[in-house]
Amino acid sequence: MSTLPSKFEPTWDSLKTYQVPAWYQDDKFGIFIHWGPYCVPAFGNEWYPRNMYLRSSREFIYHQKVFGRQSKFGYKDFIPLLTAEKFDAGEWADLFRRAGARFVVPVAEHHDGFAMYDSALSRWTAARMGPKRDIVGELAAATRAAGMTFGVSSHRAEHWWFFNGGREFDSDVQDPAYADLYGPATVLPNDRYGLDVQPRPDAAFLEDWLARCCELVDKYQPQLFWFDWWIEQVVFQPYLQRFAVYYYNRGLEWGKGVAINYKNKSFPEQAAVLDIERGQLKDIRPMLWQNDTSVSKNSWGYIQHHDYKTATSIIHDLVDVVSKNGALLLNVGPQPDGTIPAPEQALLEEIGRWLAINGAAVYGTRPWQVYGEGPTEVFEGGFTDTRRQAFTSRDVRFTTKGDALYATVMAWPAEGEATVQWLRAGSPLYTGDIRRVELLGSAEPLHWSRDNTGLRVKLPAQKPHAAAFVLKIEQGE
Repeated sequence: MSTLPSKFEPTWDSLKTYQVPAWYQDDKFGIFIHWGPYCVPAFGNEWYPRNMYLRSSREFIYHQKVFGRQSKFGYKDFIPLLTAEKFDAGEWADLFRRAGARFVVPVAEHHDGFAMYDSALSRWTAARMGPKRDIVGELAAATRAAGMTFGVSSHRAEHWWFFNGGREFDSDVQDPAYADLYGPATVLPNDRYGLDVQPRPDAAFLEDWLARCCELVDKYQPQLFWFDWWIEQVVFQPYLQRFAVYYYNRGLEWGKGVAINYKNKSFPEQAAVLDIERGQLKDIRPMLWQNDTSVSKNSWGYIQHHDYKTATSIIHDLVDVVSKNGALLLNVGPQPDGTIPAPEQALLEEIGRWLAINGAAVYGTRPWQVYGEGPTEVFEGGFTDTRRQAFTSRDVRFTTKGDALYATVMAWPAEGEATVQWLRAGSPLYTGDIRRVELLGSAEPLHWSRDNTGLRVKLPAQKPHAAAFVLKIEQGE
């Protein structure tokens, strides 16, 4: 393996020498936090601030019915209602630690342009308005005190056009007094989401974007910097180079391993870590990647009517992702007062209980020669996280650590016997003898055999956990 350069240069050739830090490759599981004024209306999803200004949307109708016309009550008026009076960063960090998370990534600034940190570049910050607290700063301290790694996310790029619906009718977006919150709100012809159309961001916007990113780096020393999708616009390319050089060199100065997350093809794949939103891969990727997803199927931020996933489905996604050399970044959405909703706390606690038993098959592991086996199809790409069917007892995922091979079986077989086909006698992938097989979380000795159909393991009556179980296989002479 090549050694890190002493200093990165602003070229892709230089940035392609970047190496993913060991902590990231080992830790596998993190918590994402979407919290901002968009949680106050608690309707639709975290895109409420955009949609409330789009006259064809249900948020527009809801807003006028509940809060009044956008010229009288605009998005800015939700900020004082983001009170955070029950927010306790230490309690959050303790919950995340109990969930088995190893890193924590709050949204520092979403598309809405409201910074959840103490920025010198904007008056629209949680340190000055709403909570009047440096939310990101408090979470950074609490996360590190709990022994976890801290990161941040920036969704600022989309702010170039995010509020442009408010240009089309009488709304506070058009009030010059609030231009520094809502602007530029650039109208983009024929494209609601600003996909590679003119006018692209100008130099003033891009320099401000870069300054905000570097401010987050300097102020909070995050070891993970997550970017949303719109940075793939061609005009961002030189600014991405400049940011990556600045951030990676700062990481070298700190003596800390740092990483950038990107989507699609915003970065060369050797220069940062690929992130797939609400999606997975069909096979092992040689380089570390990440799936960011939410506990909710229909929103990242807090809303009144969540369609929650089950703890089992999230655990299964984690196992599948890790078997393919990935990490899982799982999102929660706190309420305006700083309370993490009870169903989300319960989901995290259940995931933590599973990891307390089976974490050896997750943390510090690497992929095996194949990711696994079984009939259930996993769909590849973004926004596929709810498409697969439930995994079965025939679905198995592999990881390795040291001399141990871990086989995670996704469901308890009704017949009380698990079969791992890739470990059959004469398997081209596992040619040695098996010395020992144990069930993580169980002290009972296992009865097992190996024939041309697979490794066959008779299971005890007591399940260590309902979601999935792990067989630890050790090779003999």
